[in-house]
Amino acid sequence: MKQRSEFEKVVYDGGFRTLLSRDQIDQRIREMGKQITEDYRGKQPIMIAVLNGAFLFMADLIRHVEIDLEVDFIKISSYGDAKVSSGEVRMLKDINAEIQGRHVLLVEDIVDTGLSIGFLHEKFMAMQPASLRFVSFLIKPENVKTDIPIHYIGFEIPNEFVVGYGLDYKQILRNLPAVYVME
Repeated sequence: MKQRSEFEKVVYDGGFRTLLSRDQIDQRIREMGKQITEDYRGKQPIMIAVLNGAFLFMADLIRHVEIDLEVDFIKISSYGDAKVSSGEVRMLKDINAEIQGRHVLLVEDIVDTGLSIGFLHEKFMAMQPASLRFVSFLIKPENVKTDIPIHYIGFEIPNEFVVGYGLDYKQILRNLPAVYVME
């Protein structure tokens, strides 16, 4: 039997339980990539990941999108080091691309209250894209307080604090291979 590293002991033996396995994540991302490919065939969308959390998800997702696309990144914050949203969204890094008249897919790691989605929707609609759709790895439907549609959803999850696969707690635990609930 393989011995666990100190890191694995903390994660697997201490206060975490698996919510989504790596296999579940891989399968769903393949399905999402196929759907985006079908929906955007003949177009060249730009996928914009919301840093820091969505970078892993978008990297895996674009490997399963079989059309030409461009990528960019935006960084906002509504959590800081807390487990709940501060209620205020701050812009930390803007995109570099010109999006007027382009098909834009905004890629989020998680939609919790929808505060960030509302902020991003307003910001990007002002830039007059040809279309704007949201992609989210996770969504907490019971928490969402916005009517802005999320067009591509990886998983609906319960209202629990999750880490791993890009999701953090105080900027750590993003590198976990699956999604875990912090007990």
